[in-house]
Amino acid sequence: MAGSHETFDIVVIGAGPVGLSFAASLARSQLKVAVVEQQPLERLANPAFDGREIALTNASIAILRELGAWDAIPASDKSPLQGARVLNGSSPFTLRFDSPSRSREPLGILVPNCRIRDALFKIIRLQDHAQLLCGHAVVHATNSHEGAVITLSDGRQLAARLLVAADSRLSATRDLLGIGADINQLGKSMLICRVRHERLHHQIAVEWFDHHQTIAMLPLTQGVSSLLLTLPSNQADKLIAFDDDLFLKELTDRCRGRLGKMSLASTRHSYALVTTWAHKFCAPSAALVGDAAIGMHPVTAHGFNIGISGQKQLSNGILTACRDRRDIGDPDLLHKYESCLRLSAAPLYHATNILIGLYSGEHPAARVARHVGLRFAQYLPFVRHGISAMLTR
Repeated sequence: MAGSHETFDIVVIGAGPVGLSFAASLARSQLKVAVVEQQPLERLANPAFDGREIALTNASIAILRELGAWDAIPASDKSPLQGARVLNGSSPFTLRFDSPSRSREPLGILVPNCRIRDALFKIIRLQDHAQLLCGHAVVHATNSHEGAVITLSDGRQLAARLLVAADSRLSATRDLLGIGADINQLGKSMLICRVRHERLHHQIAVEWFDHHQTIAMLPLTQGVSSLLLTLPSNQADKLIAFDDDLFLKELTDRCRGRLGKMSLASTRHSYALVTTWAHKFCAPSAALVGDAAIGMHPVTAHGFNIGISGQKQLSNGILTACRDRRDIGDPDLLHKYESCLRLSAAPLYHATNILIGLYSGEHPAARVARHVGLRFAQYLPFVRHGISAMLTR
């Protein structure tokens, strides 16, 4: 690890919210950190609206508040989520989720992804322990128990005691480290945009599993919602190519007037749906965080929260090792992180995949099963209250 390498204690690949929050979490240490990002600095400094609204749990908010990022997000960009309703096809039955009894806390707070990224970027820029290296891709990586070395697209080499991959669910760094992953290309895409509408949403989110489509309506400011439409990718591609008037008419028809008269309140965005589960979350002198480790289906809105919680587990382990004068690349430290993340995330990941299989199936038996399942959950209060408590933790 000597020679012409630029040497750091930790190199983080990916300057998304999880990568930035991980770097920010290490500010109390004396560690020298590099954050490598393929996007240019200008795009990080001025993140564009990308359609995504993140439902933050109380635990995630606490982490962002501790980092100083929560207070940097304008109050006007924070929309409380007071409850959720799940609908199935044309059935009038509704499964209701509300905050646990005696709790005045909302189920979560909706915040635009771009505002979270902006707040975390500003935090990193104010800190002097982390160096941003933007506009460069990682083209090669080697790792051993002695450390890791990466090569950037401009030829520079960075050496570190610990390499942390936070570069998306299709992580190139994960591949370079030789870590396999279960990657499920779902063949569907999610169209997202904000809409203004006539009817009040009362800060209640709606998830509607209709035939051949799924619609989610996330309440923002009064009279404005984020509308998410999931379709087979070929249909989504055709729909997003429509002009605004035709696109809006199609949305209105698909929503069957649930929101009343609608108008577009933002740009439109489309994302192919992919879920991933890395076979390992660590390797010698390396760890995976965020979507590089676990790429959740967005239907439960928990992928971001798992990523933020996971980076907190890893950073806490590193800070403890620094305090105790132990090696930050210690295999026991990394394996403990992996075990904790696997234990906390696996039940929700697999349950979500089962839910998606049930609610996206169009076979008559699947339609009957989900109708029965919704009613079963509604009339077992401990199920609904347990899920609500899980969503707010």
